[in-house]
Amino acid sequence: MTFYAWFVFFLAVQIIHFLGTWKLYQAAGRKSWEAAIPVYNSIVLMKIINRPTWWTLLLFIPIINLIMFPVVWVETLRSFGKKSTLDTLLGLFTLGFYIYYVNYTQKLEHYKDRKLTPENKTGDTISSLLFAIIVATLVHTYVVQPYTIPTSSLEKSLLIGDFLFVSKLNYGPRVPMTTVALPMVHDSIPMTKSKSYLSWPQLPYLRLPAIQKIKRCDIVVFNWPVDTVHYFFEPKGRPGVIKPIDKKSNYVKRCVGIPGDSLSIKDGFVFINGQKLVLPERAKPQYSYSVALDGKTPIDFESLLRELDITDGAGFKSEKKDTLYFRALTEASAERLKNTPGITAVKREIDRGNDNAIFPHINKWSQDNMGPIYIPEAGKTVALTNESLPFYKEIITNYEGNKLDIQGSKFIINGKPATTYTFKQNYYWMMGDNRHNSEDSRYWGYVPENHIVGKPVFIWLSWDTNGKGINKIRWNRVFTTVDGEGQPQSYFKYFLIALALFFIGDFFWKKRRENKA
Repeated sequence: MTFYAWFVFFLAVQIIHFLGTWKLYQAAGRKSWEAAIPVYNSIVLMKIINRPTWWTLLLFIPIINLIMFPVVWVETLRSFGKKSTLDTLLGLFTLGFYIYYVNYTQKLEHYKDRKLTPENKTGDTISSLLFAIIVATLVHTYVVQPYTIPTSSLEKSLLIGDFLFVSKLNYGPRVPMTTVALPMVHDSIPMTKSKSYLSWPQLPYLRLPAIQKIKRCDIVVFNWPVDTVHYFFEPKGRPGVIKPIDKKSNYVKRCVGIPGDSLSIKDGFVFINGQKLVLPERAKPQYSYSVALDGKTPIDFESLLRELDITDGAGFKSEKKDTLYFRALTEASAERLKNTPGITAVKREIDRGNDNAIFPHINKWSQDNMGPIYIPEAGKTVALTNESLPFYKEIITNYEGNKLDIQGSKFIINGKPATTYTFKQNYYWMMGDNRHNSEDSRYWGYVPENHIVGKPVFIWLSWDTNGKGINKIRWNRVFTTVDGEGQPQSYFKYFLIALALFFIGDFFWKKRRENKA
């Protein structure tokens, strides 16, 4: 929906509210016209139902308002004596329209000083639960979101089984575009294959102010731009359902190119504006290697893999008796292999073929050799030609919502001839450190700014499925930061010390209060 469509929708909601409540406002000693003034009517309603004015703000926060609307319906009914279980159920299951019935057919008496605290344990539990859900949803949507690393694309930096906190504040909290959705779940309801949201209505993209801009080498969580889903009420074999932007699958990669950059990949190394990209110390890029054996010297492969910290998930494989193939090996580990008795050669495998799966799908480049590619910047203009169009077609039509017609070498955008195109938003180039085990921008291109979710800042738990007993937890990764200088350092012991001090202090504080009493 456009801003104009939302404005019309907003006015319609105000009219519906006015028609269903103006007599209630009068019965509460207010003027009937106060029910018709947008926002002001919500402030007045909070006074009528004897609730704090700041509740008004919650009514206008996407997702949070889905929880608040039913609460306000029930509170309104109770403020006019309709507090039976039947009244509550009618208010909820009619989506608030039961208030119309009360407004026009019942004798209205406003209970200004009604008791606000729950009258029984069940009511108290529900009230506490609703408050907890609202707070948790606010934090999850606008501040920090938990995330789990599902693949090895950032192996060594982030491991499969790492549980992260992803900050929404660093790059600016994105206001949910999907306005009707279950809180604190993503695209599907847990334990089911049913979607957790309605595709309509959709808010236009809006991002709140950021603490920082995305920098080269930042690890970023984003919505996978080309994501579709095939199982939401769709028989197999049919085209997938196009998801709303904020309900596309969450991916985590390293940003290696920012708006305005010219990016090339040469023999697997990234070059930005002609200069080789220098990765931070914590980054451990990995490549494919073939390792030749002399066939005579016995090698303890189990110990070797353990020493090099290589797992099956990282891509080790063997195909020939005299050759080993590693799909994910750091340069340091490759050097270590060169000095291992029984190994005669270590060679990095470089893809020099032409692969049509590589962006922009012109059967010209490979995953290790591609470019140069311009990374679009908002407000910048590029020439449109048959050669440049493959790079920007998805941006023009999908990401920025234009209609494009191609007539030979002529381009018609929104019904008008065009020889250039000016970008409406910024774009980024995301790649995994595990170069041959990462589906990233090399395959599907740019990541639009409106797909950015947040920045991973903290590993609060790391779970190793191959570990045994207490060693299933990677203790050296618990409570470590994702970003920063030097190697990761665990702050878990400091957390335990702080937790112990808290409980000790709380114990003595209670003892002191008991002694005074």
